[in-house]
Amino acid sequence: MRPFPRGSSPTVSVHSSPSARVLVTGGAGFVGASLCLALRAARPDVAVVALDSLRRRGSELNLPRLKAAGVEFVHGDVRSPGDLLALDPITAIVECSAEPSVLAGMGGGADYVVQTNLVGAYNCLELARRDGAQFIFLSTSRVYPLAGLNRLALREGETRLELEPRQALPGASEHGIAEDFPLTGARTLYGATKLSAELLVAEYGDAFGVPAVVDRCGVIAGPWQMGKVDQGVFTHWLLSHHTGRPLTYIGYGGTGKQVRDVLHIDDLCDLILEQLDDPAAWDGETLNVGGGVEGSLSLAETTALCRELTGREVEIAPVAENRPGDVPHYASDSRRLFARTAWRPRRGPRTVLEDTYNWIRENERAVLAALG
Repeated sequence: MRPFPRGSSPTVSVHSSPSARVLVTGGAGFVGASLCLALRAARPDVAVVALDSLRRRGSELNLPRLKAAGVEFVHGDVRSPGDLLALDPITAIVECSAEPSVLAGMGGGADYVVQTNLVGAYNCLELARRDGAQFIFLSTSRVYPLAGLNRLALREGETRLELEPRQALPGASEHGIAEDFPLTGARTLYGATKLSAELLVAEYGDAFGVPAVVDRCGVIAGPWQMGKVDQGVFTHWLLSHHTGRPLTYIGYGGTGKQVRDVLHIDDLCDLILEQLDDPAAWDGETLNVGGGVEGSLSLAETTALCRELTGREVEIAPVAENRPGDVPHYASDSRRLFARTAWRPRRGPRTVLEDTYNWIRENERAVLAALG
């Protein structure tokens, strides 16, 4: 028997409860720390707890920022149920913890990505069930299968691959990829663990009345992201131009015309704050959250922006062969989200890169030391 039928859960809005406590898992990471700080600034009466294992290099740089903002830091791991269940009661959980690399597990050794992304989400859901807490799960566009994304009808423009207006698969259009895009097929271990966790979120909502929303995010970028080639590509591109390190256009003829949409971290935080303020309004939703076609860049376009911002050119070698797990084009069709909220991405790709580059210049020594 469900203790709280959907829609009747006792969960309260963090906006309306003076004793609210929000747990952000992965809270010392790029997304998690940014959200903790945004929440403290917007809701100073709300207690914010950041839980993080500090496994990812660079996360330690966020600890002084969290402390200065009055965020409680807990050194813990979502893979350990005891670390979570030892916490005092929580009003809401934002599950930002993840092994975010698309290449995770591809060379063997899938245990960490499965334990973190799937078992970790399960452990967080158990905490939400214990406390009747709202659950916001940050998923990924990588839940959409590779074979389907590689079947998109594209035309080659001067600087990018462009979506054709007519597409063979449902959920694909000139607006990008929508939530009803077919989910049959392989999608990388990273994408599979996140999709599996999405299914658990739905089951906990139905079986236990956990009020939950799933945000399927495209590429997120902005200040304090420790960009690498397999995760955080736009920051990686800027860092490479700033330091003069060579780059590579991998796949799709080595032209750099593959496309990704990009969402500024501050825009994502604005949306999550809105979701925290009204759990019932968002309960049961699974929504694409991204910059969309109008907020997208090809690697070639990113190179041009990086050259303009840094005043430097770097060597970029072409590699024609495609990389495993890659796709030629992804942009989030977020019209389902837009139909239910006035929220829109307000900071475009140029602003994302400008803000990120200003941060790199202001924190160069610490950033380069963290990334090795």
